Amino acid sequence: MYFGQSVLYFVVFLAGIVAGSFFDAVGCCYRQGESFRKLFKAGNLFPLFSFILNKGKRCDDTGKGVFSCFHLVEFASAGIFVVCYYFFGLTPGFFKYAVMLDLLLVISIIDLEIGLIPNRIVLWLFFWIFLWQLFYPYLPLESVMIGFLAGGGLFYVIALLSRGGMGGGDIKLMAVLGLAAGWPYVLVVFLLSFILGSLSGLVLLVSKKRALKDSLAFAPFLSLAFFLVTFWGVKIWQWYESFW
Repeated sequence: MYFGQSVLYFVVFLAGIVAGSFFDAVGCCYRQGESFRKLFKAGNLFPLFSFILNKGKRCDDTGKGVFSCFHLVEFASAGIFVVCYYFFGLTPGFFKYAVMLDLLLVISIIDLEIGLIPNRIVLWLFFWIFLWQLFYPYLPLESVMIGFLAGGGLFYVIALLSRGGMGGGDIKLMAVLGLAAGWPYVLVVFLLSFILGSLSGLVLLVSKKRALKDSLAFAPFLSLAFFLVTFWGVKIWQWYESFW
């Protein structure tokens, strides 16, 4: 039994590597402003395999960022797949959240490297969540609708009050995550993202790696907050309610 489970975890890990390599290629195409058709050319669909076949040749001259060069995306994706398998097993929930979190990983990497949340990939994420809600609903319709409106609405108000401190990409991404998390867990995503962002910003200020006027990519904090809510949202909400 133990050996069989170990084999399954290894297979899931490899599947995460493959998925991460594909999404890494998608991210690289977007950052370089190239057509996604390039993915289907030899050696571009799965960069990690190309890296191995080229005997470890670095990608310094390809225009890729540091995340792609060291294949951190692939291994982060493998970690996502393993965690999803641990919580969901080989159920529909595994496939739903593994793809969703991998898309969020790509969005986060792009935002970190070029300071932009890609509308196209956010749209993919929206359709992926919408199709699951349509054919395999996990949350009541009113919960996802309130989550969608509350998520986008909260960030829209912040954008107005901060006069551009929050970008349109952040608003759209938060609305989509509200659709996925539903009500009231969209509030947990909202609060956790700001806590994580504030702590990171404080560390960067204290270490003098970033000035107070500098912008901070927010997609990684939204993605990490949604990751935490996906697996521990109920416990976090119960802990929050215990104070009232």
